Amino acid sequence: MSPSFADRVTRVEPSATIAISNLAGELEADGVDVVDLSVGEPDFPTPENVVEAGKQAIDDGHTGYAPSNGIPQLREAIVEKFESDGLSYGPDELIVTPGGKQALFEVFMALLEEGDEVVLLDPAWVSYEAMAKMAGASIERVDLSTHGFQLEPALDELGEVVTDDTSLVVVNSPSNPTGAVFSDAALEGVRDLAVEHDAMALSDEIYQRISYDTEPTSLGSLDGMEDRTITLNGFSKAYAMTGWRLGYVGLPKPLHEQAAKIQSHSVTCATHFVQYAGLEALTNTDAAVTEMRDAFHERRDMLLDRLADHGTEIATPDGAFYVMLPVDDDDRAWCEEAIEDAHVATVPGSAFGTPGYARLSYAAGEARLHEAVDRLAEHGYI
Repeated sequence: MSPSFADRVTRVEPSATIAISNLAGELEADGVDVVDLSVGEPDFPTPENVVEAGKQAIDDGHTGYAPSNGIPQLREAIVEKFESDGLSYGPDELIVTPGGKQALFEVFMALLEEGDEVVLLDPAWVSYEAMAKMAGASIERVDLSTHGFQLEPALDELGEVVTDDTSLVVVNSPSNPTGAVFSDAALEGVRDLAVEHDAMALSDEIYQRISYDTEPTSLGSLDGMEDRTITLNGFSKAYAMTGWRLGYVGLPKPLHEQAAKIQSHSVTCATHFVQYAGLEALTNTDAAVTEMRDAFHERRDMLLDRLADHGTEIATPDGAFYVMLPVDDDDRAWCEEAIEDAHVATVPGSAFGTPGYARLSYAAGEARLHEAVDRLAEHGYI
């Protein structure tokens, strides 16, 4: 018997970032030294005080179910964090989730249905498109690559795409994969269009703490956006907690009630003891975050300088830990050949909706970044 599959699954492709990472793992298993610049994962250990808080929570017996929306202490800390960003979500408008992806999934499933329209700003993180398709939504796109990956110069194009048919506009600043931090004027442009066309906006702020030369503004803090902005954040990037799987999302109350149903009927809750580690991260880890951010800043500057030495000039990203490297039109072939020949793993830009680029993560030690540039240059890829 050949099973049939649901359209919501067959309409999406596997994650390109995970596929490249898996290929790198296969080569490494065969003894190949691969410089893996494909995965968006800090190369720092989780701060020790956060680890100890998690261990203590286990010792204290926090190993059963937690309240579905999150333990009260953590939700109160998130409220305070949001308030510092100019946001006014209450504890009953928050969901603590097992990872930021789960928060995103719950929002898409609760808000969108067959035929609804989602607007993405390309290049856009790979899972936005996949989750929108699983929800049955159609996708409209605005290409920022011709504007140095910035949104402000593309507002006229965004205005042509956002219409009364638009249900959701997705904004990710600082951006994965470009590292761009959108200006206040750009976010105000999004606000004006969302209000005009009565659309919701999702502000993915997972890289908020990793910014260098500018301070990101939270979209929901703008006048008129309080009741139409969903704000997503988490612990994976800023606190080097990818494997802990802990995220959170603030939602207007009517949407919160629906998204919370999905959490309760799927994952039930985020892992209980991990939430105490998250509480420690939010309240007592600024020094470690600053240390990591400063290291990423130095690596960014070094990587841009090394690429420039080989004739490749790249717009300076103000956040996250990625650069978009211009490559051949067939960027997938370029990435496959680069990992096979130079043993450097990158992600094709077409996975993010922008062919002709490769995403490089500089969440790797400086020596490995130097090695990656040397190998790419030696094999003629830059």
